[in-house]
Amino acid sequence: MNNTNNELMKQLFNLHNIDITNEQIEKFNKFYELLIEYNKSFNLTAITNYIDVVIKHFIDSIINYKEYTENAYICDIGTGAGFPGIPLKIMRPDLKLVLVDSLNKRVNFLNIVIENLKLTDIETIHSRAQELTNFVSHETFDYTISRAVAPLNILLELCIPYTKINGEMLAFKSLNTENEIQNAKNALRVLNCKISNIENYILSSDEKYKRKIVHIIKTASTDKQYPRLKNKIKQNPL
Repeated sequence: MNNTNNELMKQLFNLHNIDITNEQIEKFNKFYELLIEYNKSFNLTAITNYIDVVIKHFIDSIINYKEYTENAYICDIGTGAGFPGIPLKIMRPDLKLVLVDSLNKRVNFLNIVIENLKLTDIETIHSRAQELTNFVSHETFDYTISRAVAPLNILLELCIPYTKINGEMLAFKSLNTENEIQNAKNALRVLNCKISNIENYILSSDEKYKRKIVHIIKTASTDKQYPRLKNKIKQNPL
């Protein structure tokens, strides 16, 4: 990747007061190259322009990277091409991450990225969230995170069972979340969690691209019947 792109990335990160090292720039650029290369056959993302990827994938994924506690154990559910998990790991090497996705080709891509970027304390699991109990126990993670996967009431059922008591789920959402929050009241009650904060971010200098992050605290243990199987969630969402 040329020096022009290196400087461009640094400038874009600096707009959000995010300090980034040359090593981190190198990893992000390598990630970009792999994303574009494998996108041709794996259909990983519709966003391929360099600046758009930096803003809409990289910065979007790590805009709140300082908020996670040191050495936290995090599960990225429905990670897709590795967002927000891979950028978060690049910025916070202390974090231990598990990336979960239901499509094997995406998991294969993530393993290629992890190997090429020489990332450690990060693993992939090929699974639907509803079947993740085949790999990890309930209430395992300090944080569960998910970006653009499902409406909030459904996302809560997919993430909260794997979140520790007093742990936190972070849902990366678009600006229009008011209806989702209203529709999630029953899910919040049933799963023993509550919304603690909603953060608003402007990711681009022209203010066209914005993000909400909904923070949900788990207040008590979740019934072991959750998450239910996909068809049950679809037919009767909480």
